[in-house]
Amino acid sequence: MQQKMEKRVLEFQRRIADEQIDMALINDADNVYYFSAYWDYLGMEFGRPTMVIVPKSGSPTIITPSLEAEMARAMTWIHDIREWTDGVAGEWVAHLQEMLGTNKNIRVGIEPLKTHPMIIECLQRKFSGTSVIDISDILDDMRMVKSPEEISVMRQAGQVAIAMCEGGVKAIAEGVPEYEVALGVIAGGTRKAAEFLSEEREDRLFSPTIYNLQILQSGHDLSMVHRRSTVRRIQRGDPVYMCFCGMANFKQFKLGFDREYFVGTVSEEYARIYEVALSAQTAALEMIRPGVPAEEVHAAALDVYQKAGFGICYRTGRAIGYSFLEKPEFKDGDKTPLQAGMTFAVDGGITIPGEFGARVGDSIVVTENGFEYLTPYPKELRIL
Repeated sequence: MQQKMEKRVLEFQRRIADEQIDMALINDADNVYYFSAYWDYLGMEFGRPTMVIVPKSGSPTIITPSLEAEMARAMTWIHDIREWTDGVAGEWVAHLQEMLGTNKNIRVGIEPLKTHPMIIECLQRKFSGTSVIDISDILDDMRMVKSPEEISVMRQAGQVAIAMCEGGVKAIAEGVPEYEVALGVIAGGTRKAAEFLSEEREDRLFSPTIYNLQILQSGHDLSMVHRRSTVRRIQRGDPVYMCFCGMANFKQFKLGFDREYFVGTVSEEYARIYEVALSAQTAALEMIRPGVPAEEVHAAALDVYQKAGFGICYRTGRAIGYSFLEKPEFKDGDKTPLQAGMTFAVDGGITIPGEFGARVGDSIVVTENGFEYLTPYPKELRIL
């Protein structure tokens, strides 16, 4: 772990030095983990920033609340951990000031869209001579292609996602409230995640517990794409949709995965629409191979929808990994050529407002010859 992280930091330092950036301030939790192997649970929403400071040469530093410092030391390979306490000695700002020093011409790299406004405001107000440089493209590029070790963990995350789905399917039946299905998802995924973890040092602080609100709808509410599970009881003839995006999160890797089922029976029209959504996803998947522009994957799915009489759909997919949304995306205008080692969530989806929705989604990794599933699980129309 340490060797891998150190190599990442050295590559990052080489890139920021090329841009004449003196240091980078990393506040985004996913990138904090990417460089340090450390994550905390209470961030800026509680007024407690954690950040990694990476100079253009030399060792990085973690600034984190004292409440989290013991956990930080147990997780990270970085030795310089600077604690701060609410209301004491200038808090985190004092540490940041010490690191920036008195140089009025320092160039600091940040991610403008992922750095909390409080930190940006602090840089602008207290360190007015500081030049702030956007390093988002550097980080996006570094994370775009996954290593074999990263893909191996993502395959485990895929097995967790599948177990979540199976736990939900076991709970689906007439008269069962939606929240019971969501509980089945949480239990199934948590137990599978626990199988991959141990009490050894590197694993012991990862939690197997599946969390976040389940995206789940039944009946006519499938047209509400991201409605969460409710007390509604499932009825015969209902479609039931489960989306695990936002929940399929294992060892900091985040996948996309969606499945839909029908209870007792399905109408011919609903079956037809579901097959169109499935065909659109299949068309997109068949386009995936190195060198293909991302937007052409989306175009393949869009062609299926339009020939079947449906309008423009949402994007067909998004890159995944340490974040729920990475680059590139399968949508109009994204011309990024695909490369082996890129990982994506790939969707098929049709919504009939006020009536129905048909959706399916998988996570995949681009290979030298095409792609492989990270979530290899049946998706043909199924009546429970």
